[in-house]
Amino acid sequence: MLNQDIIREATRLTRAGQLVEATGLLQRMLRGESAADARSRTGSHIALTEREPLIIEAKANPIEETDSHPQSRQANSAQPGAHRALLDSKKGRSGIGLRGVIKRAPPSTPDIVPEGARFIEGMYSSPAGSRAYRLFIPSRYQERPLPLVVMLHGCTQSPDDFAAGTRMNFIAEEQDCFVVYPAQPSQANQAKCWNWFRTADQQRGRGEPSLIAGITRQIMRDYSVDRKRIYVGGLSAGAAAAAVMGATYDDLYAAIGIHSGLACGVATDLPSALVAMRHGGSDHKVISGGRTPVPTIVFHGDRDTTVHPNNGGQILEQSVRTISTQKKVHRGQVPGGHAYTRTILSDASGRAMLEHWNIHGAGHAWSGGSAAGSYTDPRGPDATREMLRFFLEHSLPEE
Repeated sequence: MLNQDIIREATRLTRAGQLVEATGLLQRMLRGESAADARSRTGSHIALTEREPLIIEAKANPIEETDSHPQSRQANSAQPGAHRALLDSKKGRSGIGLRGVIKRAPPSTPDIVPEGARFIEGMYSSPAGSRAYRLFIPSRYQERPLPLVVMLHGCTQSPDDFAAGTRMNFIAEEQDCFVVYPAQPSQANQAKCWNWFRTADQQRGRGEPSLIAGITRQIMRDYSVDRKRIYVGGLSAGAAAAAVMGATYDDLYAAIGIHSGLACGVATDLPSALVAMRHGGSDHKVISGGRTPVPTIVFHGDRDTTVHPNNGGQILEQSVRTISTQKKVHRGQVPGGHAYTRTILSDASGRAMLEHWNIHGAGHAWSGGSAAGSYTDPRGPDATREMLRFFLEHSLPEE
């Protein structure tokens, strides 16, 4: 049972701008300390302003090296070690995740974009701000309308890094799709996290949702895009932001992909974000106003210690409550890699509305990704291929 006294005190500290103290209080609560012990051990560190964004870092869990899984050594080379919550008081900010990222060379062009295709830079600006982005244009694009996938990177990542790790451009080349990667700058969040947990960034027409939708519409204006087949997916904080986009722009996106993320509305401030990440969110508000949820594919490792696997399960449970479903469960095993349980929920017509991939033994990393990018686990099922396959099975209804 969560200690409501601690929650109230952490909320008070947050409103007072004391985010470091609030974070420390909640971390001690989550370790099982009593309210009195937690409060007595919360020192006075650095007071931050309420405008300082929370850093939710997407760091991959280590994969144990064994002789039977040689790929795990490759995965480990890109991963910084076990997750833990900490306070980075020297930098004057509250953070969740491990510091000390191993330095990596930027991914090379052959790791990012297939030969003959293009990966160009762009910029979108509006009264809400501006964001740079990278756009993948497949080699066979000749002005006929193609699907568009919006990919939202995790914390500390960049579009190039995310493209290299997921290899989404290579699968999109096979399927003739555009892919756009909006970039979250450090000015918006010191760790380049999408601010999925802030109320101002959970609303249509405001904040980051308006910027991501604006980039999407700019691509639609500049290129021949199939307007009924536009999708959004992401990893960790980017996955939580994708869930926000599905809830606030269900008329724009035909399906969403959530990898190691959280449902829209599980957090509206620092205390609730920390609790949701550690335990899973409470029964969240339905921002879409009770409408049928956007078709969603979810991937989550059951050993994720950064974003609790309960979060993936809660997305599944929400869909069961909101639509009349048929449920099918499949179990599989990647040769030499992770086992998984794949749950498919279909509506009364038989259309798959939600897929949930529970990846056994996996942590906080893109399943089946490439070690050319950060925070990937090559031993998992191919989340990129399965996500794009799910996307292309869905389109917006005819008006």
